[in-house]
Amino acid sequence: MTRLDETGPGPAARSDRSWLDRFFSITERGSTVSRELRGGVTTFMAMAYIIVLNPIILGGAEDINGDTLNPAQLTTMTCLSAGLATIVMGLVGRAPIALAAALGTTPIVAYQAAPHMAWPEAMGLVVWQGIVVILLVVTGLRTMIMNAIPRTLNLAIGVGIGAFVALIAFKDSGFLGSGIDPETGSGTVLQLGGLEGHLQGWPIVIFVLSFLVAAILVARNVPGGILIGILTGTIVAVIVQYAAGLDPKSWGLQAPVFTGVFGAPDFSLLFQVDLLGAWTSAGIVSAGIILFTLVLAGFFDALGTCLAIGEKAGLTDDNGQMPHINKILAVDGAGAVAGGLTSSSATLIFVESTAGVAEGARTGIASVVTGALFLAALFFTPLTGVVPQQAAAVALVIVGAMMMMQIGRIEWTDFTNAVPAFLTIVLMPFTYNIANGIGAGIIVFTLLKSATGRGREVHWLMWVLTAVFALHFGIAAVGPLLGAEV
Repeated sequence: MTRLDETGPGPAARSDRSWLDRFFSITERGSTVSRELRGGVTTFMAMAYIIVLNPIILGGAEDINGDTLNPAQLTTMTCLSAGLATIVMGLVGRAPIALAAALGTTPIVAYQAAPHMAWPEAMGLVVWQGIVVILLVVTGLRTMIMNAIPRTLNLAIGVGIGAFVALIAFKDSGFLGSGIDPETGSGTVLQLGGLEGHLQGWPIVIFVLSFLVAAILVARNVPGGILIGILTGTIVAVIVQYAAGLDPKSWGLQAPVFTGVFGAPDFSLLFQVDLLGAWTSAGIVSAGIILFTLVLAGFFDALGTCLAIGEKAGLTDDNGQMPHINKILAVDGAGAVAGGLTSSSATLIFVESTAGVAEGARTGIASVVTGALFLAALFFTPLTGVVPQQAAAVALVIVGAMMMMQIGRIEWTDFTNAVPAFLTIVLMPFTYNIANGIGAGIIVFTLLKSATGRGREVHWLMWVLTAVFALHFGIAAVGPLLGAEV
């Protein structure tokens, strides 16, 4: 595959193309404006749940003073940071990548940082996280790390993320749930339909219906198949909800209930940040460990997602590199800074971007559309909550299946490749964390290759990453030895 770039001979040099086509490389990437618009809308619908979920996570936690963040203000800040960062990604990175409050780092802020400091100080650490990431990009270290990861693990990362997003979808839709009885402690970690062990209720019917509609349309190569599936499920869900009078709680986080159209945004949390307070409130060691955890989780979540999106969209060259990769990574770091300044937690590359890519998105136009919809949601928050997760989740299941198709390209006949790839794939959904899967794969790949006399196949940076992830996995044991609370 040849590198997709904005320079050089070919269609990019033609003067009869519109400025929009030339700027976003629509022709080179085999896309159209309609595909980009459709992809942008699909990505937004797949990740709109973050508008509701992020305020729940942050708003449900208390800082060291017992203070909580206002959910309405958090909703505004979540939309604002996601909208601005995603539009910047579209215009600067020119890639179909959306950003929003990262679920890999938000719990760290809520449950690891806040108990040891005030909220403005915790958000100050988020700003520092973004600054560190930007420095990694400027120094070229982040690109070096991407180049150091072998092709086998790059493919495994994409497959693992596919399994991970599918698990998220099955869980959020209620198709899967915990089978552990809270009273006896017996049962299975996951099972069909949760504690009951079987599927029941209208919400599950909506999920199955939406999935089948989307899957059939995608299989028949109908443009907008995933989006049509989501919209079909939403319309039927609204009809069922009002016809059957269901308990809104039966739908989970978002019920197909109209509570209004307009909502007034509250910008009170903007710039409520303290860049230095964390280091005195929690201590240098504790604050340093929290910052290290934030950087590592955000860094490798974004890295893995970026690789998977590039591979799925066909934007990578023979070395697995995407056009404008340094700009993409810099915007990701700037998004973390924006998340801290808005108190919405780090705003990073979102794995749900793959939903838009599956709909044909290949350029930054899709990101501009997604970002614009997040900004519009500032004033239409009640309306964005009408799409139930049972309908939106189908996009991630189909995306998971598409990303799983890359599994045949992994060298399964080579044990030193197979084991690291296997661990990378399964530990993402098993631990509900992308970075954990990447870390395990890197450690085992490095050690297996070296132990079998094939150390020359291991880039020296892989040893550095092995040490970093070893510290990451052992941070709970190392922290107390350093006098830190983690």
